[in-house]
Amino acid sequence: MLRSGPERPMSLPAADDPHSLRRELVAYVREVAAAVGVSVECTSCEVSDTVTAYVALNGRAPEFPGQDLMLLWNARQGWAVSVETAPGEPAVLVARLDGDVTPEPDLVRRFVAALLTTPADAGPRIPPQPMRDHGEPRRRRLA
Repeated sequence: MLRSGPERPMSLPAADDPHSLRRELVAYVREVAAAVGVSVECTSCEVSDTVTAYVALNGRAPEFPGQDLMLLWNARQGWAVSVETAPGEPAVLVARLDGDVTPEPDLVRRFVAALLTTPADAGPRIPPQPMRDHGEPRRRRLA
């Protein structure tokens, strides 16, 4: 079970228990949304053949003026910030949070805040590219 604070286990329930997995993922995403300053209405989670989450962000990255940003999560790669795109188009990756796939919400908050406050003249952190949902996971979190 996910809990707030230093006692939080850094993993979600196994995929063979989709009800528990969804319940824990929703709770975790709500904590992350609160940490980054958005309401729960700005989030969604999916537990199906993939395990993913979405959080709409209230800010913009200096290197993408005029474009809305979203915080995306998947069970293999963790959190990433991407530019909002039209339905059916691949997301444009701004930055990925390396490390644990279920980091503390405050770490996600600091990651997002750093992206939103980087000076525009610093240039992009990584070249924008379509985001893909494949590749080797850093760490397996789900059975």
